[in-house]
This record gives sequence, structure tokens and C-alpha cells, in this order.
Amino acid sequence: MKQIVIISGKGGTGKTSITAALAGAGPHKVLADCDVDAADLHLILSPEINLKEKFHSGFTATIDLDKCIQCGQCREHCRFDAISPEFTVIREKCEGCGACEFVCPSEAATMQDRMCGYQFVSNTRFGTMVHAALGIGEENSGKLVTSVRREAKAIAEAEKAKFVLVDGSPGIGCPVIASLADIDICILVAEPTVSAIHDLKRVHELAGHFKTPCMCILNKCGINPALEQELEQYCAANSIVLLGKFQYDLDFTKAQLHRQTVVEYDPEKFGPIIDGIWNEINQYFRQMEE
Repeated sequence: MKQIVIISGKGGTGKTSITAALAGAGPHKVLADCDVDAADLHLILSPEINLKEKFHSGFTATIDLDKCIQCGQCREHCRFDAISPEFTVIREKCEGCGACEFVCPSEAATMQDRMCGYQFVSNTRFGTMVHAALGIGEENSGKLVTSVRREAKAIAEAEKAKFVLVDGSPGIGCPVIASLADIDICILVAEPTVSAIHDLKRVHELAGHFKTPCMCILNKCGINPALEQELEQYCAANSIVLLGKFQYDLDFTKAQLHRQTVVEYDPEKFGPIIDGIWNEINQYFRQMEE
């Protein structure tokens, strides 16, 4: 079983649209939406949720007002101003450090597990999908990504699926790092803009730290041929296999509005491109096995 992650140096490059299109190509896969801060693969795949679990990470302080003697020690030592004048905890400010619990002389302050969001296992028309929704303003997205990937891998092994296809997060932060661990191929999606080229180089450098082989798909081609050429030259100079190119096309947006992949929306235009990309990926794995 092989794991493929699709990431981009910045958001809005079409990463999720391409992930959804690849989900319908090739053999049986398990899907993992690891863009937990702004998950949107479900908008295209319309999953039927079979399992919903709470995701806990870190701690939040609580103060038992029946035990509180209002000495003010907790407020004095809280570096995050998370204790109100009425000695209640302001959840949005609490970092779960435990200082209030440590200094409280009446044992009124205690730490509780923090519920940060939900993790789902669902059926889609392309196979099982593991996805998640992080609560508004919640942190520890890297830990949630690791949990989603672990579940997707376990399901793939149980279903004897040949691939896990991961829709990663944009950028180079903690969620992307969690997406890259133990991955067989990293597919970089880039568009010909100045900021996208800069961010692509950063995320490629990050993948290099994990020694993960990189391939690239260019999206929104035609809007700036000079930058498109610069992207191609960067790929060639850094031994990044260029899997395919998509012209800038409003059909990407129209397909999403219809909750379809671009291949489902216009199979004659996009089907051959996606098939070509998948064949390149498949050929890479065959060569690795020889």
C-alpha cells in the first residue's frame, strides 16, 4: 500500500479539485482530507458519514466556584489573562498550561481534556474517506492530521486498498509536516504567480527534509507564460517530475458548484489529463518495485 499526499505552497491553487479528480482514477483507494483547518474535499465528494468521534487535544482550565476562595493567585499567575474578575475561565484565552491549578490553594482550579473538533469516517462514490473538522479557533491541527492519517492507513490495510490519497494543507506549517511523514510521493500543485512560485520552493524544500520524492502539477496555466516557464525550469533543475498541466478554466469552479470532480463535469476535456497523470504515478511505483 502506497501513500500519496497532494500539497501546495499556498491556498487556492486547485489542490483539492485535483485530489478529487485523482480519487476517481486508478484502482481502489482510501481518501484522507488532512486540510483540517479548512476542509473542503467533502464539498465535492458529498460523503455519507458512518462514524463521528470527538477529537480531544490539550487541556482547558476550569474553576469550581464552590471551592474558590477568590484569593486571586490564579489571575496573578495566568500569563494569558484567561481568568475573569469573576474567577471563571475564558476558554478562548486559556492555553492549558496548568499554572492556575499549580498555585490554587483550595484545589478549585483543575485541568480538563479539551474537545477541539470531530473526526469522521465516511463512504464516498470513490471509496472510504477519513476527514475532520477542527473547531473555530482551536489548535493542535497537526495532531488531528496525524490522527486522520493513522485512521486512513488502518482502513486501507483492512480493505487491502493499494493507495491512500491524502489532500494535505497549504503552506509549510505543522499540519503539512504531519501530512508528509511516512509518505511515498509528494505531489506539488503550483500556479504561475509570483507568490505561488516562492511558496512552492519553500514546500519543496520542506519535502526534501523528509527525503520524499516530489512530482508537480501546474494549474491555471496560460495566465502568465513567463512564470509558467520559470516553474517548469525549477522542476527540471530540481529533478521534479512534471506530471501534467491544466489551463486556467472556470470549469473547475463550475464542477465544484455541481459537487462534481472536473472529470465528472467534463470527461472529454479533463479525463485524458487525469488519466495521463495517474499513469505517470503508476509507472513510478512500478519502476520502484523492479
